[in-house]
Amino acid sequence: MLQEVNAIFQTFGASVVVPIIIFIIALLLRVQPKTAMMSAFYAGVGLTGFTWIITEFTPVVTKIVRQMVDNTGIKLPVVDIGWQAGSLAAFGSTVGLSFFVFGLLAELILFALGVTKVFLPSNIWNNFGYMIWGTLAFYVTHNYWLSLGLEFFMLLYSLVLAEIQADRWADYYGIENTTVDSLHNIEQVVPAIILDPLWNLLGFNKVKMTPKDFQKKLGVFGEPITMGIILGLIIGILGNLSSLGKISAWGQITKFAIQLAAVMAIFPLVTNVFAKAFIPIANEIDEQQKKRHGENKNSRYDKKRWFLAVDDGVGYGESATLISGIILIPIMVLIAFILPSNKTLPVVDLIAIPYMIESIVAVTRGNILKVIATGIVWFSLGLYAASWLSPVYTAAVAHYGVAIPTGVVLVTSFNLVARPLNALVFAAFISESPVWISLAIIIYLVMLFGLRKYRSQIWHYLNKMAMKNA
Repeated sequence: MLQEVNAIFQTFGASVVVPIIIFIIALLLRVQPKTAMMSAFYAGVGLTGFTWIITEFTPVVTKIVRQMVDNTGIKLPVVDIGWQAGSLAAFGSTVGLSFFVFGLLAELILFALGVTKVFLPSNIWNNFGYMIWGTLAFYVTHNYWLSLGLEFFMLLYSLVLAEIQADRWADYYGIENTTVDSLHNIEQVVPAIILDPLWNLLGFNKVKMTPKDFQKKLGVFGEPITMGIILGLIIGILGNLSSLGKISAWGQITKFAIQLAAVMAIFPLVTNVFAKAFIPIANEIDEQQKKRHGENKNSRYDKKRWFLAVDDGVGYGESATLISGIILIPIMVLIAFILPSNKTLPVVDLIAIPYMIESIVAVTRGNILKVIATGIVWFSLGLYAASWLSPVYTAAVAHYGVAIPTGVVLVTSFNLVARPLNALVFAAFISESPVWISLAIIIYLVMLFGLRKYRSQIWHYLNKMAMKNA
């Protein structure tokens, strides 16, 4: 059965399967069939648009990054080949496919029982984020049940983090009653909340670094397209430092600048299309909340308020998210070189950084300085996690049928594996020690208890902190 499910999903792909799920969810929420159908179409078109843009732009960014690396002369043994290899390996393992099927049932049960207020099946495509960790655990321990247990445990704590950030995410990205919960991107909620008071002490909250501030102060130079040109020129020059005297180098630099400007302009348009898939459903959820509490009562902090999990692509094209992500690309390449004992070179997944910082952007209310500072701290720790996991990741990916590029000894995925929190949980489970596994479970239960009892207070606190940003 597992192989048949995998064959169906691989045959039709996310751009077909996800719209079908969206259509069914919309009908169950009593959305008009015509509107439900259009939501499904928007989801398919949006996902296809994301795929086209990322597919075309990834090789361009990768080439520039590799040129930056060649200019330094520094070689790192672990190379980031992108999240796609990890996704294929996750679907290629029995323990991964088991979670894809039974994890969906668990997500429905957890929501029905009220353990979580996040409806995750609407984001089923990103379940491969759980599956890859189970696949790695099974490769190390050969213990099927422990590996499957790891996947389910990661599901549980990711749902807690998704709900903690839900009100802030929905408010910032402008789609009521929605949040994101991709395991590979949700753990950034932790550093976003922990580090925010520190950045305030340093006065970062008073620095006006949002897209609106840029446009107000810089005029035409603060427009996203113009900033794309400027950032493209800077990154292009960094990738051609050794050949700036050649016209071919300037050809590449100027082309990259235009290409990056195009991404800055087109991605928000695609994002708007994709968001239309979820707006009718989010509105219906909102209407149900109002009917339950009355039109005049604010149900924002209601304990029964629930959220629809949406794909991270909904937030990718938001200006602060995209600008911060692009700025972090050369910064993370530089940090990879200067970080002591680091072995990992981020390359292909650098284009995924906007996905990786959405939670930070939402918590900090689009303060680009805070987003960059938090990203530097957390992703630097992530490089160590990726370096440690690289032998296991390389062997598991190769074992489950993914070809390793010629000349590369060790591989990783900066997006999937450079995750400090996930790596710690993974380490606890593969130790097979009841003490470490129990400790992880106890921490989760404390978080869940705190969320269930103090959810409105947590959201009040996060909103209060967000409003401190200029």
